[in-house]
Amino acid sequence: MNNLTSKAEIMKTMAHPARIAILVELTKGVKCVSDFQEFLEISQPNISQHLSALRHAGLIDFFNDGRLRCYFLKNPIIPDLLDVLNKDYKGDIPGPECCPVTKKGKYPGKWKR
Repeated sequence: MNNLTSKAEIMKTMAHPARIAILVELTKGVKCVSDFQEFLEISQPNISQHLSALRHAGLIDFFNDGRLRCYFLKNPIIPDLLDVLNKDYKGDIPGPECCPVTKKGKYPGKWKR
């Protein structure tokens, strides 16, 4: 798998609100399934499915501590991606003055929908 494909797979795996919430919690440290049940409003089997998908993608891993399964972040890109998602951007990037090739045309601003 090339680098762009693997990055796309990471983004695809993360693309669910529960998974993002799980990853955010794991940036704070090791968590067990019961810890996720406290703040996610979904069932334990559903949490386990999300954890399994994140683990299968190589984003997280776990260890057993007695009967507890403790999860932690594995992929170092995750905290950086979450930081970008948490930034507060003010407005859109401005449109171009004209076409850089022909030096003609003008971005109309807002498109009619």
